[in-house]
Amino acid sequence: MSIGEVIALLSPDFPDVSISKIRLWESEGLVEPARTPSGYRKFSHQDVERLRYAMTLQRDRFWPLRKIRDHLDAVSRGAEELVNGASGPRMAPPAAGERAADTDGAQALRGNGPVRLSAAELCTRARIDPEELDALVGFGLLQPSGSGWYDANALAIASAAAELSGFGIQARHLRAFRTAADREVGLVEQVVSPLRGGHGANSRARADDTAQEITAVALRLHAALVRAGLVRAGLG
Repeated sequence: MSIGEVIALLSPDFPDVSISKIRLWESEGLVEPARTPSGYRKFSHQDVERLRYAMTLQRDRFWPLRKIRDHLDAVSRGAEELVNGASGPRMAPPAAGERAADTDGAQALRGNGPVRLSAAELCTRARIDPEELDALVGFGLLQPSGSGWYDANALAIASAAAELSGFGIQARHLRAFRTAADREVGLVEQVVSPLRGGHGANSRARADDTAQEITAVALRLHAALVRAGLVRAGLG
């Protein structure tokens, strides 16, 4: 979309939107439209939703541009959630007791990039304290990237560990899960490695698909074995 088309989309909700305002917000890093070879701005759906959301935060929450920019960066990395009530008409907040819907606008704001969380952000999202994070890392359940970021898998592990800690199950008790997972990964690698070494252009894709299929079956088997064990223990 051209900048004029963007203004036409936003002006019903934000009558004061203008070319100069959008250019200012671009200079502040809130939106980064593509450029044609001749230098004209071309805005995507994601750009428009970022602007809509940012303008709502400024109008209704009185957030300064720097705070909005930092918040948008955190949302795109998965470090923060969208602000309820500030998502605009295309991204209405959920009703009480409902889970937030992943609407087109919300998905555009979150982006499709990988989750990248600092240690502090991971603790906040997973509801654990720094000591619990250190324990999870120390027992080999979590490992940051070389640059210190944690990904979506780390968030899932930390969140599950936080829930288990409510039952008195601490990080040191979870090493058995890590050992079992490593063994399952080893079995998958044994099957998949020959496929990955093939000469066809689709060898890597076939290997990845096979790994996903085996993993799904292995997870079902693991769950069935745990359920069977609970029944034998009189807990089923």
